[in-house]
Amino acid sequence: MVEERAYWLAWSQIPGIGPILLKRLQQHFGNLAAAWEASAAQLRQVEGFGAKTLVTVEGKRSQLHPAQFLLQYQQKNPYFWTPADPDYPRLLRDIPNPPPVLHYRGKVQTQENQGLTATVGIVGTRQPSEYGIRWTRRISAALAKQGFTIVSGMAEGIDTEAHSACLEAGGRTIAVFGTGIDVIYPSRNRNLSAQITGNGLLLSEYSAGTPPDRTRFPARNRIIAALSRAVLVMEAPKKSGALITAEVAKDFGRDVYVLTARLDDYQSHGCLNLLTKGATAIPVEFEELLKMLGATPLADTENFASLPLFAETQASNAPPMPDLEPELKQVWQAISSEATPFDLIVQKAGLPPGGVSSALLHLELMGLVTQLPGMRYQKC
Repeated sequence: MVEERAYWLAWSQIPGIGPILLKRLQQHFGNLAAAWEASAAQLRQVEGFGAKTLVTVEGKRSQLHPAQFLLQYQQKNPYFWTPADPDYPRLLRDIPNPPPVLHYRGKVQTQENQGLTATVGIVGTRQPSEYGIRWTRRISAALAKQGFTIVSGMAEGIDTEAHSACLEAGGRTIAVFGTGIDVIYPSRNRNLSAQITGNGLLLSEYSAGTPPDRTRFPARNRIIAALSRAVLVMEAPKKSGALITAEVAKDFGRDVYVLTARLDDYQSHGCLNLLTKGATAIPVEFEELLKMLGATPLADTENFASLPLFAETQASNAPPMPDLEPELKQVWQAISSEATPFDLIVQKAGLPPGGVSSALLHLELMGLVTQLPGMRYQKC
């Protein structure tokens, strides 16, 4: 039997079939193996499959044999996940446009892939000021010492500073490439890339040898946003790619924080605009930032220890059970008396993310649940 991952790979090679259409295929047919064998009439029932796309699909399916192609592909790309693989990152699996193929290099952590560890995205301009560099390094190092994994995009400027400061503090970082996993861009980050593979992870949805292209970086940004529990924009002008990451993060339900600066500072105009759209200013006190991100600061902030960002609480603290409809009851029971992350609620309730979101809204309106920063919920 041909592995399902072979079909994810095969479908991803067909021009015009992007991540959104692939997810629709998977949802419509149940799996991509069934979709591969479907007739043109059956494919036409899937939203987005027009006449032109069908012609392209028919041509490619006659030439491409998924099992053989998988073997060929692995020769140059030995390490990758598809949504059919159990180790595929859960936080990516739940977005509308998950990468059909996600290449990786470095140290894989199972709990991280399951969405159970503390991750924070740090992004910003490629041409930061001394102020932006100073605060990026300070916050990245402090969060790393507190046990957070820092996610960024390996670009020049803020990204590079965030990765470097995290590693220097002994932390773990994830770098998401807009090129093939073997193409280091900018090239001066070659040593940094090697360091990350020693205590972190390199990720890319592009196959080996894919060169840098400005059109690929916005797509890369959605992966940074999806993998992060919250996104910090440290310094960004009006047309910075970091703003794309911030917008996508909001669409995914992540909290967005920005580093404030002077009104006449061009490099921060994008950050100031984000504040008018509902982003939160990064507080001066680091302990306050930790509280907002869902962690509890240690008494000795000079010697940070690794703490879990999200902790389950004892059932003895749970409020009495209200009289609820079955689905609402499932979601309510999945929430503790203290902050519970959205993904953990989905996992415990055993319901689709959309159904959980709807139930949470109902529970909030009923005064039974309150929403906290970082996509966390708590029983009232």
